[in-house]
Amino acid sequence: MENYHPLKLENQLCFPIYVIAKEIIGLYRPFLDELDITYSQYLVMMVLWEKDGLTVNQVGEKLYLDSGTLTPLLKRLESKGFVIRKRKKEDERVVQVFLTDQGGNLQQKACEIPLKMQEELNLTNEDLLELKETVQKILNKIQK
Repeated sequence: MENYHPLKLENQLCFPIYVIAKEIIGLYRPFLDELDITYSQYLVMMVLWEKDGLTVNQVGEKLYLDSGTLTPLLKRLESKGFVIRKRKKEDERVVQVFLTDQGGNLQQKACEIPLKMQEELNLTNEDLLELKETVQKILNKIQK
């Protein structure tokens, strides 16, 4: 550790995490292009496939996105016919997001993506589980 310098790029934790996130998102691109959605839109769709009818705030909480970032994503998904946004009758300040039939049908095509990504990365189930557990452990510590 005699040549260790805390500000060298190679000594940073954040840099390889940033690069791997960017590169993995790039690997998703061809699969998502087939569905006519971006990676961010894919994340929104996954949240809604899990539980339809969430409020904009609930979707934002799940994805760690503020409404200023999320609203344009939802508008683009709505213009593509995948979701609709509706104000709650009980409280018009609250907007819920619902899948359209077209958005629901997209889930079937999207189901192939995780396996395609695993093959693209040439990782075993065990590799993926170990990586996810490590990343989740770090995320949990950050969120405390």
